[in-house]
Amino acid sequence: MSSPSSRRPAAYASDEQRWAAVQARDARADGHFVYGVRTTGVYCRPSAGARLPRRENVEFFDDALAAQAAGYRPSQRAAGDRTALAAQRAALVARACRLIEQAEAPPALDTLAAQLGCSPFHFHRVFKAETGLTPKAYASAFRARKLRAQLRSPKAARKGSTVTDALYDAGFNTSSRFYAAADQLLGMPARAYRAGGPDMRIRFAVGECTLGAILVAQSQRGLCAILLGDDPGRLVEDLQDQFPKAELIGGDAGFEQLVALVVGFVEAPALGLNLPLDVQGTAFQERVWQALREIPPGATVSYAQVAARIGQPRAVRAVAQACGANRLAVAIPCHRVVRRSGELSGYRWGVERKRALLEREAG
Repeated sequence: MSSPSSRRPAAYASDEQRWAAVQARDARADGHFVYGVRTTGVYCRPSAGARLPRRENVEFFDDALAAQAAGYRPSQRAAGDRTALAAQRAALVARACRLIEQAEAPPALDTLAAQLGCSPFHFHRVFKAETGLTPKAYASAFRARKLRAQLRSPKAARKGSTVTDALYDAGFNTSSRFYAAADQLLGMPARAYRAGGPDMRIRFAVGECTLGAILVAQSQRGLCAILLGDDPGRLVEDLQDQFPKAELIGGDAGFEQLVALVVGFVEAPALGLNLPLDVQGTAFQERVWQALREIPPGATVSYAQVAARIGQPRAVRAVAQACGANRLAVAIPCHRVVRRSGELSGYRWGVERKRALLEREAG
């Protein structure tokens, strides 16, 4: 998929062309830029019905985020249009997602934009702002999900489908391209994933901490799970569900020392955990998880702040979903993310555990 750089529509490439669009209140220019008025401190869409300002008081920005970063606030008309505009953007992105998912191979950026009736630059910017991913990254993530489903499909297994069949069905047009990326997409070779991870050796042990039961699991790459709960058996079932045919090995005395280290870290997060992690997620999830690991013990941030830190201020919901997908409790500290008001929101391992972790860190 081609890059959006240098793809700004030629009709609005210069300030003179943009000013002409503002004078004409050209609705076709909406979404390509906004203009700020120095004397009022507000920014507007090119087609805004506000009184036309003097040219020397106007400066142009690529989008509203850039205008806000420069200190401008939206005009009252822009604020009133925000709900309708958000609905339009959401509908555009939903259509784009369906086109990507229905295509035999990932469509080019230009092709997608043309089908949606907008410029590649505008489409790329809107899609990334709404989903937290570029269209290319979304296509890759969708293919990975489709591939996982194909490899694990009982119907395909009965028909004797091969890994090659699955990768072509998932939209990989060359086997060499797929196999170069398979380990990153699946966390293991494709044949191993299809068989439920038979070549994987996961050592694990269940213990107790002040938060209840804790399961610690380690793959060849590093810690792959730190799970908390009330029922030790349920924690083991969660691990088995992820890799039903992996070789699960009960921890020996040496592994018990690692478990003790993890438990000590859970009890006192400020101690840190200097152990390798086997982190597997989408590109967006891994960006969120890395941002979470940069939050120091005793501090909290909002979902919106995390979204801003990864450069995707509109992807608040996607950030919350990434927090919910985290399998490494405390090591990836999603408990430090709260609502904008400071109230505690949902936590994979229970809000009471989230509260307890924050209280001990604050102490």
